[in-house]
Amino acid sequence: MKLKKINCLVAFLASAFQAFGMYNVHALSQVTEGGVLGLTLLLEHWFALSPAVSGFVLTGICYLIGWRTLGKEFIAYSAFAAVGFSVGYAICEQFPPIWPEIGNYPLLAAIIGALFIGIGAGICIRAGGATTGDDALAMSLSHVLKVPIQRIYLVSDLTVLVLSLSYIPVRRIAYSLLTVVLSGQIIGWIQNIKKKERLG
Repeated sequence: MKLKKINCLVAFLASAFQAFGMYNVHALSQVTEGGVLGLTLLLEHWFALSPAVSGFVLTGICYLIGWRTLGKEFIAYSAFAAVGFSVGYAICEQFPPIWPEIGNYPLLAAIIGALFIGIGAGICIRAGGATTGDDALAMSLSHVLKVPIQRIYLVSDLTVLVLSLSYIPVRRIAYSLLTVVLSGQIIGWIQNIKKKERLG
């Protein structure tokens, strides 16, 4: 297995970009994400556990579950992404939020949050990895259960959103559903961009 340095760097930075959005938008606005990202915010609210830590642990568990299905190269690039998210979030925590009033504008928060998540995840996937363990877990479960991967993602996202009702009002969950849908569309759009030369 020979990893490409540029892909490792891109995976790291794309995930750090995503962490910046999580800290400055999602964590302040009660507009959450589905899957692992949303679960990290849930754990932060109830147990004061930093997403820099919980995100790394949860993603690691998902990769351990799915490493045989995904291959060593995918896991390696994803490991750089996992470190990028944790390091990025830990750095962000050292500074006050850029726009602390964004929670007063949930629709705007949903759109901006989706941009950070969608762009970060989309670029990371093009580099050969994934920003969180959602992809690893979804691919593995889809293979084992013989269920379309879209359904796995949907169940994962909806489960976390329902659990998030324990601290987020129903109306904000509606905005969260919007950001989940938008970020997914952005990821798909980035995946479909034709490039003359791929990364690396």
